[in-house]
Amino acid sequence: MKYLNKIATFLCSAALGMLAMTSCEGGDLYGVDSPDWIQDKVDSILANKPSGDVDLPEGTEDVYTIGKTDFTSGWWADFSKYYVIPANAKWDAVFTLNINPAATNTYKNFALILTNDVDRGGDGYIEYGAIRYDHQPSGNSEWGDHINRDAVTSTLTFGTDTDPGVDKLGGRVILSIDRAHGGLNVSMNNGSVVKTYTHPGALPNLNNDPANENIRAFLVVEGSYISFMQSNLEPIGGFTSAEDKQPLSMQLSGVPDEVLVGETTIEDIQKSLSATITFEQGVVKQVNGTELVVSVIEGGDLETVGEKTLAIIYNKTFKGVNCDKPIAAVAKVKVVNELSAYTEKYVCPTPAILGAEDNSTGWWSAHTDNIKVEPRQTAVVSFTNYTPATNNWNNFVTVLCNVDGTKEYAVVRADNYGWGDGYAACTHSLTPAPTTDEEWAEWLKAMDGAHVTEYITNNGDGTADVKAIITGNNGVEYVLSYTGINKVDKDEMYFNFTVDSNHLVFDTVFGEADNSTPWWTTFTPNIQIPAHTVFTTSFINYTSGANNWNNFCVVLNAADVAKEYAVVRADNYGWGDGYAACTPSVVPAPANDEDWAAWRAAINGAKVDLTIINNGNGLVDVTEVFHGVNGVDYTQTYTGINNVNANDLYFRLVMDGSHVEFNPTVSLAKRNAILLGKKR
Repeated sequence: MKYLNKIATFLCSAALGMLAMTSCEGGDLYGVDSPDWIQDKVDSILANKPSGDVDLPEGTEDVYTIGKTDFTSGWWADFSKYYVIPANAKWDAVFTLNINPAATNTYKNFALILTNDVDRGGDGYIEYGAIRYDHQPSGNSEWGDHINRDAVTSTLTFGTDTDPGVDKLGGRVILSIDRAHGGLNVSMNNGSVVKTYTHPGALPNLNNDPANENIRAFLVVEGSYISFMQSNLEPIGGFTSAEDKQPLSMQLSGVPDEVLVGETTIEDIQKSLSATITFEQGVVKQVNGTELVVSVIEGGDLETVGEKTLAIIYNKTFKGVNCDKPIAAVAKVKVVNELSAYTEKYVCPTPAILGAEDNSTGWWSAHTDNIKVEPRQTAVVSFTNYTPATNNWNNFVTVLCNVDGTKEYAVVRADNYGWGDGYAACTHSLTPAPTTDEEWAEWLKAMDGAHVTEYITNNGDGTADVKAIITGNNGVEYVLSYTGINKVDKDEMYFNFTVDSNHLVFDTVFGEADNSTPWWTTFTPNIQIPAHTVFTTSFINYTSGANNWNNFCVVLNAADVAKEYAVVRADNYGWGDGYAACTPSVVPAPANDEDWAAWRAAINGAKVDLTIINNGNGLVDVTEVFHGVNGVDYTQTYTGINNVNANDLYFRLVMDGSHVEFNPTVSLAKRNAILLGKKR
């Protein structure tokens, strides 16, 4: 997908006859009624769209969802029902595979797991193996002691797990497992990608009882989700529905607010969309954009600047055949010459340590100062969480509120729980998700000394997001996400932290105070900078002054820090795959040894304003403004660093005979003592 702006959830309500789209809290539903010319337009669009229908196998409706619909399901976390397949029988299943439009890895789809006739993880449980829908001969798209990878074929083959094209696996999938004549034949087919597995010879019996020739099959997702539709074999636990149903209404998400003129197609927008379809009898399923028909009906095409009106149509029954009456929605999108940038800013709350270090601070009795988050801005905060590990809630808590704290939008905890006026509408998750008391106990233990980088975003449309990357003391990375908190005053959104019998230490100083820090040993947190985002922060730089390079360096890398795009120093020098193409400069430029000596002295104790721009097109610009202690401002720039994956850009600072100090941010309004605290 090209250059789509950061996508926020976009739910709107309108009669289809109205071309003006009204935004509404909570997201009302859409339906098609009148006037006739709108229905004529829908019919005309559908008449020009190939049906792409594939005949469905015989089966009974089986309606449920596998995985989290915000695409946050981790590996081995969300499973289908068990389907028991006797010897010489055939299992046919139909479901919709929903691929994350932002997915960059080929394995973000689903895997079929084949086992003996025992519950997963139970006594005597044995797996034949796994067959994932993507096909990567050099990777791990199939595995298991009883799966022969040489017996796999596919019409789509990936060379690596970062190849493009995982979206081609989405849509309605027909899965067949045929055990005829003691063998095993597997087929996965969505109408465009067909993957097969033909087991060589007879399938061995892994059950303890040789008279039991049953095998079991189940599905597991990763970074995707499945809307299950039908099965010819009744699963353990039974079917959940039995009739086809007509669509009644839909809710949209993923509508971009802006797209670039000349760089975005209808297909790009379609890929970004998803919808929640409500059918007769209240049955609901999620569909991705490939199952929707999208057309511009007002404002011209996408090749001209201006506001466009889109008709978005769904024309299938629950079982995926053409419905009696299509449903549709209208949505607005702006075609612009340049996308409006989001801004990210690293901040340090005051005080730098929140809560007593013996974890004796009671609930709602200590808060940081409020920090404002402007519309279309993300505040980034890093800290270490300390907990006595008594209860799940004895950890950090984030409060979204107005300037003086008298109005709370939401209060969200570290353990995937919250409350507040805007909380009910949000989607929240913790990945990997603890599901048992033992797993929660492990998570809680890992939270003592866990390092957290939290992102608090004001989407500028009355909604907010909170995301925390938590690295536990066990080395496991947990991702906590609260998306779509609503009822937020975009012009008066603040946040603060509070504690509950725990304490937080915010990251303010990096490197040894005597500037003895060796090279490549001390880093600031690895912070993501999304595409079309301007990142800013300020700090004080301290140097030993021994050499020009004894200062901080900006490291541009991927989420995997081993993949570096460029490293740029404070003294007009750098390296890396993306560095060669850039233009470095420092103004005023030292011309001789005396000038450089004066520069070194001036930047010891200098405030630095750092700006990093992810242009969204593979190019990154870095600007460092040193406000020298001699009264001179030195501006170091690196323009046009290339070979950057705009969707996988992170940065961190590394010290070399130096250290930096981030000054805690103090909001204009001090905390108000009457904050409205609620607990559990």
